[in-house]
Amino acid sequence: MKGMKKARTVGILYILGAALGFAGMNLFVNMAGDLPTMQKVFFRNLFAAIIVFFVLLFSKEKFKIHGKESLPWLFLRSIFGFLGVILNFYAIDRIGSISDASILNKLSPFFAMVFSVFLLKEKPRPWEILLVLVAFGGAMCVVRPTFDVKVLPALSGFLSGACAGFAYTCVRILGMKGERGQMTVFFFSAFSTIVALPFFLIFYKPMTGLQFLYLVLAGVSATVGQFCITAAYRHAPAKELAVFDYAQVIFAAILGYFILNQVPDAWSFVGYAIIIGAAVVKWAIHLREGKKKTLVTAEEISEEPPEEISEGESPPPKDELHEG
Repeated sequence: MKGMKKARTVGILYILGAALGFAGMNLFVNMAGDLPTMQKVFFRNLFAAIIVFFVLLFSKEKFKIHGKESLPWLFLRSIFGFLGVILNFYAIDRIGSISDASILNKLSPFFAMVFSVFLLKEKPRPWEILLVLVAFGGAMCVVRPTFDVKVLPALSGFLSGACAGFAYTCVRILGMKGERGQMTVFFFSAFSTIVALPFFLIFYKPMTGLQFLYLVLAGVSATVGQFCITAAYRHAPAKELAVFDYAQVIFAAILGYFILNQVPDAWSFVGYAIIIGAAVVKWAIHLREGKKKTLVTAEEISEEPPEEISEGESPPPKDELHEG
């Protein structure tokens, strides 16, 4: 039990690190200015792929993939992760507030719960379904859907959350199969770089030195976020970590206000409150249920009569909980 609590704590720290990393990525992507979306996507993934390449190069197992059954999930994680990045960057450049783009992308834990029903056969309870609907209602406050092209950036941000939710569900499956987090990150980054390359070459727009620096920083921030998010979901399930993922919205709002002079409107703040509130309620219920299960288990153990040990026989060793 102590091992589980420790793993959860480590997962929370990783998720906060991911939140800061991705908030920084959104900031630098916005600061890179008027460049094609695919050009930003290419550089974001190129630097991530290079960094993780050298991490794996000096690791014990290098570029080994654990079993052929991991390959389909690696490709699915990469395809939907790639689409999510494109949609997110499109939203960042056009919504006008990096915190708005962040909150829509951070619908991913709710989408992850939805996709877990189909991919992991997890059955959500009625109150979980209700909270998903509440969160989507909060998203509508941010999106404020209209029947014209003005809604496209917000819709793009909403769909980026869906793609990210699917991708993170794949990350959980890969973790269950024993796949290393670094390999998952490298596969995604390399895949995205290769697929984005033709679009980068066709639509390339000359950059200033400062724009190039911002894209480098976006790539580094994204790599930190990827490592942290992959490690987080390997330590604990999404339902235990989701609420801390919303720290990205707070980080993005602070960075947007002090660096970009961005101030979300009232409806956006209402949407933030609804979505984060739903996440907090869901997390609190899971936490309370976890404590109840712990108490019940402890009571059952205390009621069991001790096993008799024959003379000269040593007691059985306690099972050790190995993390990871």
